[in-house]
Amino acid sequence: MVKENLYLCMGSACHQLGVYEVLPQIQSLINEYNLNDKVELKGSFCLETCSSGIVMKFRNKHFIHISPQNLEDKFLREILPLINLSKR
Repeated sequence: MVKENLYLCMGSACHQLGVYEVLPQIQSLINEYNLNDKVELKGSFCLETCSSGIVMKFRNKHFIHISPQNLEDKFLREILPLINLSKR
């Protein structure tokens, strides 16, 4: 089974905005929703949306304005549905 990549921007702008608080939260959500066989979380140096807050990317879709406070909501409403659409 091939995993799809879920990218988390680790560039300097996202670093300043708290990406290192988001990282353990997203790892926990991946475990909680049993997605380890579907996605691989990877760091990315820059997703070129520096003015849009912390950014994640799955397939060709960017998820912007992520923060430690809204990550779980954004994950459940925006990211998880796309991952679950994956044909496995």
